[in-house]
Order: sequence, then C-alpha cells, then structure tokens
Amino acid sequence: MPISCPDTEVGVLSRPAVKEPPRFAVYLHNDNYTTKDFVVHILRAVFYKTESEAIAIMEEVHTTGIAKCGSYIKEVAATKVHLVHDHAEKAGFPLLCTMQQE
Repeated sequence: MPISCPDTEVGVLSRPAVKEPPRFAVYLHNDNYTTKDFVVHILRAVFYKTESEAIAIMEEVHTTGIAKCGSYIKEVAATKVHLVHDHAEKAGFPLLCTMQQE
C-alpha cells in the first residue's frame, strides 16, 4: 500500500531556460601581399572548409575585400582569429582576420 502525505505539496521541478551564447562572425580581409593559395590553405586548415568552399570564400575576399569564414561562440572565434594570425606570421604574410558579434 502506497504511503500518502495529504499535507505535502508535490511540485515538478522545471529547468531554467538555457540562453544560447552570442555568436561571433569571423572575417578574412584582403591585402596586397597574401597569396590566394595561402588564403585557401588557411580556410581549409583553420576553418575546415572543402576545397570548393575555400576557393569561393577566397574569391569573395579578393573581389570584395572581406568575407565571412564562419560563425562561432566567442572563445572559438577568438581561437580561430589567433590561429590565422599565427599561421600568417609564420608564413610571412600580413593576413588580417577579425571577429564581430552577430
């Protein structure tokens, strides 16, 4: 026989709403020194783009001066910006990569 407690209220615990963290867009900027091949390499190595995606983004950077590489949480976006700058510096290129909250 189940035990009942008439004077006790039974409530359902609800989980608080989880707020998604803000997203940050990461951009590559055109310059007159960084080669197209290196930009494609960066897009493949850092942003995990396919060859065709990388070429399309590289062409957008080249023709418009800037292109979005992806959207990430703040920590991931900052890491990708750092990786791009680190790779570019080691290769002797002034490739600029920035992030902006969406």
